[in-house]
Amino acid sequence: MAIVVEHDKRKHEILERALEVFVEEGYEDVTFQKIADRCGITRTTLYIYFKNKREIFVWSIKQLTAGIEVELVSTIEDKKLSNEEKLRKMLSVVVDACEENKKLFSILLSYLLALQKTGGDPALRVRRRLVRLQHLLNTVIIRGIKGGEFKQVSVKTANEMFYGLVQSAIFRLSVLDEKNIDDIRDTLNMAVDGILNK
Repeated sequence: MAIVVEHDKRKHEILERALEVFVEEGYEDVTFQKIADRCGITRTTLYIYFKNKREIFVWSIKQLTAGIEVELVSTIEDKKLSNEEKLRKMLSVVVDACEENKKLFSILLSYLLALQKTGGDPALRVRRRLVRLQHLLNTVIIRGIKGGEFKQVSVKTANEMFYGLVQSAIFRLSVLDEKNIDDIRDTLNMAVDGILNK
């Protein structure tokens, strides 16, 4: 049992350090050796945990999104918040994560473009990572409609609107390097205002 715990702990540490290397150097310039060096281990040891740098990168993104998901689930389960407050807080959590990790998102964009050039499906990869976010948004929207806080809107359309605004936020922060996120927050809050039953 202790060996499994140590293995998982080491894997988590490798992912954290690898993410730093990806952010500093960009996906293309990172090598397996650079990741091993940052972790203070040999390449051979690194191969015990991961097959290649792509696998490390994908797992690093999974670890990041899992952390965001934990915060979103905690927000949904907070009984003190109304559905409106939950939706606003969820969107704020996502925007904060985008702002904190904007360099990573620009590297992710490069990765997805490279994937597309090799015949991969970047849309499928993104959908896989964000399907949980969309499900959580649906949960709050449905509860808000049932509770009378939100208008009788199409859940799918409302979700698409918020999802599109989040995608726009990621693009504006990571590609356009916008410094002021207040405009992004204002847009998201206006979208929430638009579905309120007031």
